[in-house]
Amino acid sequence: MWVDLFPKSLGLPGPPFNITPRRAKRFFLRCIIWNTKDVILDDLSITGEKMSDIYVKGWLVGHEENKQKTDVHYRSMGGEGNFNWRFVFPFDYLPAEQMFITAAVKAHAPNFKRRRWKVEFKSKPEHFWSLDKTENKIPPQLIFQIWDNDKFSFDDYLGSIQMDLNKMPKPAKTAEKCSLELVDETLASSRFVSLFEQKTVKGWWPCVAEQDHKKILAGKLEMTLEIVAEQEHEERPAGVGRDEPNMNPRLEDPKRPETSFLWFTSPYKTMKYILWRRYKWVVILAIVLFILLLFLGIFIYAFPV
Repeated sequence: MWVDLFPKSLGLPGPPFNITPRRAKRFFLRCIIWNTKDVILDDLSITGEKMSDIYVKGWLVGHEENKQKTDVHYRSMGGEGNFNWRFVFPFDYLPAEQMFITAAVKAHAPNFKRRRWKVEFKSKPEHFWSLDKTENKIPPQLIFQIWDNDKFSFDDYLGSIQMDLNKMPKPAKTAEKCSLELVDETLASSRFVSLFEQKTVKGWWPCVAEQDHKKILAGKLEMTLEIVAEQEHEERPAGVGRDEPNMNPRLEDPKRPETSFLWFTSPYKTMKYILWRRYKWVVILAIVLFILLLFLGIFIYAFPV
C-alpha cells in the first residue's frame, strides 16, 4: 500500500488518481510471404548452374522462441521464390508507450554455497521456487531473413531486413521499384508508416547483406503485414503456413516451376528437367553411336570367315 503525506500548510490534498500500471493488450501479427525476387544465387546445381534453395525465416525481437519459417522453394535459377505462407506472431503491447511487453522470471538455482540468479523469458514461472515475476519493455521490431537450404551442410544465410513496427519503411508496389533506398533511415518521415495505425500493409521490401563492408541487395520480399486485436483474431481466425483454419485470406499452394524439386528424391524429374534439357543432344548422339556399334558388332560376328 502507498501512502502520500502532505504538509498541513498546503491545505487539503487534491482528488486521488489511479496509479495502477498500464496493462498490455494482446495483439497478433500476421505475415504472409507471397514471393521473393532477385535473391542471391549461392549454390551450384549438379550441372554447374547457379541456383538457390530459398526459404524465409521470421520472428519478433524478444520472442525468439517463436521463430517461424516457410517451406523451401527448390532450384530457383533466377532468384524467384513462391511461397503463399503465413506467419502468426502473438505479442503483448502497450500502445501508450509503444513497447512490447515480455515477461521475465528471476529464479534461484539450488546452490547453497553460492547464490545465483537465472533469468529466463517466460510468461509463467518454470519451477515452484521461481520468484519475482518482472516485465521487460522492448521496441516492437520484426526480422525477416532469406536462407539457402542445404541438405548436407549448414544452411547459408543470404540477407535480412529488420523493421520497427511503429516506423517501418513503406513498401514498393512492384519488385522493379524495390531497392535499398527504402531502408535508408535518413529519408523523410513521410516515407515511413506505423503498422499499428495502418493495420495492413502489402508490397515489396528489400533484404540487405554485406559484401566487402558494403551493403548489397540480397533479395526482395513480397509480403502482407497485418496487425489484429485478440478479439478480431478469434472472429477472423487464420492458421500458420497453409494449415487450417486456412482463411482470411485463404492461401493456395504456390505455382512453382516444374524444375523446383529436390533432385535426389526425384530421379525421374532429375533426368527429365535437368540432365535431358541440358545434355539432350549428347544423350541422343550417345544412343545413335551405341546402336551403330551394336549393328557393327552383329555384322562382324555374323560375317562368314
